[in-house]
Amino acid sequence: MSDIIYTKVDEAPELASASLLPIIQKFAAAAGVSVGTKDISLAGRILATFPDHLSAAQRQSDDLAELGELVKTADANVIKLPNISASVPQLVAAVKELQAQGYPLPDYPETPQTDAEKAVRAKYDGIKGSAVNPVLREGNSDRRAAKAVKSFAQSNPHRMGDWAADSQTRVAAMSSGDFFSNEASATLAQEATAKIVLETADGETVLKEGITYPAGTVVDATFMSAKALDAFLAEEIEKTKAEGTLFSLHMKATMMKVSDPIIFGHAVKAFLAPVFEKHGAAMAALGVNPNSGLGNLLALVKGDAAIMADIEACMAARPPLYMVDSDKGITNLHVPSDVIIDASMPALIRAGGKGWGPDGAESDANCVIPDNSYAPVYDETIKFFKENGKLNPATAGTVQNVGLMAQKAEEYGSHPTTFEIPADGTVKMILDDGTVLHSHAVEAGDIWRSASTRKAPIEDWVELAIARQKAEGCSAIFWLDAARAHDAELIAYVKPILEARGVADKFQIMAPREATRASLEIITKGENSIAITGNVLRDYLTDLFPILELATSAKMLSIVKLMNGGGLFETGAGGSAPKHVQQLVEQNHLRWDSLGEFCALGESLTFLADAKNNDKARVLGQAVDAATQGILDHGRSPSRKVGEPDNRDSHYWFARYWAEALATQNSDADLAAHFGPIAKDLAENEAKIIAELAAVQGAAVDLGGYFHTDPAKTAAVMRPSPTLNAIIG
Repeated sequence: MSDIIYTKVDEAPELASASLLPIIQKFAAAAGVSVGTKDISLAGRILATFPDHLSAAQRQSDDLAELGELVKTADANVIKLPNISASVPQLVAAVKELQAQGYPLPDYPETPQTDAEKAVRAKYDGIKGSAVNPVLREGNSDRRAAKAVKSFAQSNPHRMGDWAADSQTRVAAMSSGDFFSNEASATLAQEATAKIVLETADGETVLKEGITYPAGTVVDATFMSAKALDAFLAEEIEKTKAEGTLFSLHMKATMMKVSDPIIFGHAVKAFLAPVFEKHGAAMAALGVNPNSGLGNLLALVKGDAAIMADIEACMAARPPLYMVDSDKGITNLHVPSDVIIDASMPALIRAGGKGWGPDGAESDANCVIPDNSYAPVYDETIKFFKENGKLNPATAGTVQNVGLMAQKAEEYGSHPTTFEIPADGTVKMILDDGTVLHSHAVEAGDIWRSASTRKAPIEDWVELAIARQKAEGCSAIFWLDAARAHDAELIAYVKPILEARGVADKFQIMAPREATRASLEIITKGENSIAITGNVLRDYLTDLFPILELATSAKMLSIVKLMNGGGLFETGAGGSAPKHVQQLVEQNHLRWDSLGEFCALGESLTFLADAKNNDKARVLGQAVDAATQGILDHGRSPSRKVGEPDNRDSHYWFARYWAEALATQNSDADLAAHFGPIAKDLAENEAKIIAELAAVQGAAVDLGGYFHTDPAKTAAVMRPSPTLNAIIG
């Protein structure tokens, strides 16, 4: 196994890797450090799942499973780039692309009928959504802005949209009938096995059995009422129309891969309610599944003039939709994975509460977040900025995050225990001793789910929070709501640990709404805070605050302290990656910023130095930090516009600054001697390399695929400078 594993992923981060990884491998080899790769891309995971359908030459090892075992060991040192958490439309598109490339994969069965189709569907369902993160995140999260990145953001503040006190932008969430209001939670006193059953007038159906929990596990159960959801959506559509704002739905259909696509489908049906009432049977016959989005629906019914006419009439009578791409007519409801709440809400807030409408103009918006568990965070943020005006990045402090995410904690681990209820009845969670742990009266169409959080990750999370607060010495807040069932169980863990460690006075416990306002007040004063949160809030806040503070979450340090001693170093968010690929294909300009990769690499090398007592790796890591500082200080990050420096230019400068730092350091004479000539070559050939990189921009390129690109074609596009390639090798 290599000393460091660099993950092969998707879209823009993977294209950037074609340029950056050869540089990393070249430099690391000089210190005796090997950097290997493991494929966790969507295409790679699909191929690894269906070996029986492929020829020997086409088969691919299950790298995700191998990494899943590695991260449970002290030897793990993994740099994880952002990968696709596939929605069904993305998964189907990837399968079709692979089939077109000659891989005889089975189709994705939308409505499986036979046992064989059900088996294929089950395999594909294991790939979609957040299939990677729960496997690799065998530790809790430490996310923060690197000091160099934060300092640069303060010295070079990004543009923020102005907030008007009378802005009509608001957040709408359900006041009853949602996951938040129906939640029940209990901590198991001893190890238990459970089953989930649905009792109806026709008898009992076992939804899931053989679920094992160790002692001390917090087990939750809840459901969302389909009737309450539909009533809420209908009401908000009418309110939005009356207010004259954009209707926008903000979900996490990628990570919450079972529940959120269903909720998304309810929104599509609610928005086109008259059409579904009139043509529901005809559309079903055409294969329409509202969970797949408006785009898929339109593609299936475009040949039926009557349906299309009624859709156009309905859309004209509805409020304008928040747009993903106004020029192309792609709406908020087109694809479930196009609008991801943790990226979409911070972008809208940063823009002063404005979203793009179908007319190509910015407008206020009704931000519809059906479940009320975390909607108050965004609601309170919007209220704060309406009252106080926009945040000033030049003077703002920072919000770090310590996140509870190990071992599939909380909602993100609920996929195998989430069900769309087929009939009225009662769902019960029954332990092996006969105890009914949780019980809910439900109706057909309701979405019921259970999630769990184990004792060891909770205790590790609190200890990590204590360590981070001691290191930073700043405000530290546990974002826990004593009035929420799950959070009350966590508080029962948190308080005794803090008291036993003698640090209870250094922490506050606040509900998310109150914690949001407190944190915004703290950073507005230029001070810092640590948000200590559960798994979903970790995801949401580590986009919200960095996008406000830094303009992006891709530049965050994201360190996972693996519970068995290894390290996982994540490189930021990939939410904008599809647009980056589109620009590269059309204009041969990649604006992806690899700063997150630079930061993760430095941390990985330092971790390796400590774990393996490798002083050369430490020198490499220190030089990476110097090179990263050089990128920031000299403005070498990619530009957004074609014809200007892009991702490949930034990699040249990173290699040059890294080589120069190694050549001039005095801790290791051998490394200084080795990198002296490389630094000299990179500097002396600057004009030639920059010219070769610039010459290729402007023309369309062929990568040989989107989800499964051709390695040779990708390398040709991403390494277009013969001079740089000759130096790097």
